[in-house]
Amino acid sequence: MSAAVGAALKKVLVAILTEPKVLKNILFAILVVVVAMILPTVFVVSIFRGDFEVDTASLQQYVEDNLSAADIVLLTNVENTMEAIEEAMIEAELGSEARTAQVLYVLALSDYASQPGFVSRLVSCFRPEQTDSQLVNAVNAEFGTNIQLQDFSNVMRNIRSRQINTSTYTDPGTKNNLDLVEWAIAAYNADWGYVMGTYGLVLTEDLLEAKLVQLPDDVGPYEEFIRANYLGLRTADCVGLIKGYSWYDVDTGEIGYATNGHPDVGADQLYNNATEKGPISTLPEIPGLILHAEGHVGIYIGGGYAIEAMGTRYGVVKTRVANRNWTGWCKSPYIAYVEEAPEEQEPA
Repeated sequence: MSAAVGAALKKVLVAILTEPKVLKNILFAILVVVVAMILPTVFVVSIFRGDFEVDTASLQQYVEDNLSAADIVLLTNVENTMEAIEEAMIEAELGSEARTAQVLYVLALSDYASQPGFVSRLVSCFRPEQTDSQLVNAVNAEFGTNIQLQDFSNVMRNIRSRQINTSTYTDPGTKNNLDLVEWAIAAYNADWGYVMGTYGLVLTEDLLEAKLVQLPDDVGPYEEFIRANYLGLRTADCVGLIKGYSWYDVDTGEIGYATNGHPDVGADQLYNNATEKGPISTLPEIPGLILHAEGHVGIYIGGGYAIEAMGTRYGVVKTRVANRNWTGWCKSPYIAYVEEAPEEQEPA
């Protein structure tokens, strides 16, 4: 296979692993044909930088034209294994980690796929609420591999940052306070970055360049830091974290602009437009309230904690409300506020 095809396939790998929309449009076969054979994890890690947009249709055709009959057989086996992993993870009630299992197979375990019981052995490495370190240790112990934690975490950070999972939402069809909290927690867990003027989109080279032109005084001084830490990840500023939730379309998986009845407002304007609000000393125990200080907002997640896009050098963080300088709270006027669903009681 030519170097040009190999380089092209590296970008396909990134696109497929990180974009559900692309995942539906490109054969898994084209994703993995070279990955299992020529891409060590360290190379994949180095690819997760910058702009990952590809002309998927023409690239797919180009690669298919260069495949041999043996390649096609291999690709079919790979695709079947990917599907088997997903089905087994779902059956084990670990469906949310199916993509992680597939990534491990693609990047490190393809040589073991022909062994009896491979899929079940891979699934057995997963546990609920498992850390990356625990997972890598389990996989290395099971298969005798030497996967490096930092390499794996770097890859997964990019994948997790790009993914938006609504499976834990109370009502994905509406915009409400409880799902705003889920959105914020997911952004925190995925290590979203902070870039002024962004609202949850993946930070590509083009988007960064646009923000440097639009907001030179706010973004320019941090350009080197942003390039080193946030390219290829989702980013938001403080109010952008909130707007991104409102503007996210669960059907298309896209974040629009000023959609779903939520205008493009700044932090202070969001607070000023609210009709239900009060000083921080009167903060009710309602997850999904907006916390406000001059020029800044965060999301109250309950129990005395908030999640906020704090600043360029911090990204999206979780903080104690009492340790910050919040001055007020409000209900966002652009989402519904609902009570948490009561837990089902077992019959007496």
